[in-house]
Amino acid sequence: MATNGHTIDDAINGLKKLLSEKHDLQVVAAEKVKQLTAELETTKSDGFNPVQRIRDGFDRFKKEKYETNPTLYGELAKGQSPKFLVFACSDSRVCPSHILDFQPGEAFVVRNNANMVPPYDTIKHSGAGAAIEYAVLHLKVENIVIIGHSCCGGIKGLMSIPDDGTTASDFIEQWVKIGLPAKSKVKADCGDLEYSDLCTQCEKEAVNVSLGNLLTYPFVREALVNKKLSLKGAHYDFVKGTFDLWNLDFGISPSLLS
Repeated sequence: MATNGHTIDDAINGLKKLLSEKHDLQVVAAEKVKQLTAELETTKSDGFNPVQRIRDGFDRFKKEKYETNPTLYGELAKGQSPKFLVFACSDSRVCPSHILDFQPGEAFVVRNNANMVPPYDTIKHSGAGAAIEYAVLHLKVENIVIIGHSCCGGIKGLMSIPDDGTTASDFIEQWVKIGLPAKSKVKADCGDLEYSDLCTQCEKEAVNVSLGNLLTYPFVREALVNKKLSLKGAHYDFVKGTFDLWNLDFGISPSLLS
């Protein structure tokens, strides 16, 4: 992989060369690596041990779910036929499988900052495109759902981008700029709202932008025309405990969960 004209191998070889030329530095570096490794392997002062947490989590899953449902996991070993492709935010508070009680095999899930769907482009943001293509053409999902959520940091970042477009990060702002049309619409239609309320409106409008971007994918359009696919937007408010769902016509339905 190349980064700014340099590959990872270039970086590794450069480090090796530096260490070979600076023997003292090699010793210091080795000791530092040893120290950091030891620190990571020991329990932190707050009592949290990440390795033990992972082990305990898998043990619970295996005993309470995997071993108690051999039929389900036996079928999953043969393949997957999910009904949903879900775009959700990477935010740790909004796991879609947890919120919607999806079982393994029910949903093909893509998570990213602010649950964005970029427009069709075979080079830029091709990771999202690959997921959509695989889900629609190979898995034959019948529903695509994009789920926004309350208190979204990505949307706050979008709303905070200066009008001159200057950015202060390497990746975050360039990514959330996918939602700039949502920001513009919300500021034009709801400019008198408080900042927090503007962000809430933008959380929902950004979902609509992503729904529109899905239509730029030719295989999505074809599946829609052939009535093999439906598109839905959603917004999960974990402060109020509500979940709004709407169709491609962008008409928001009453909350499904009060």
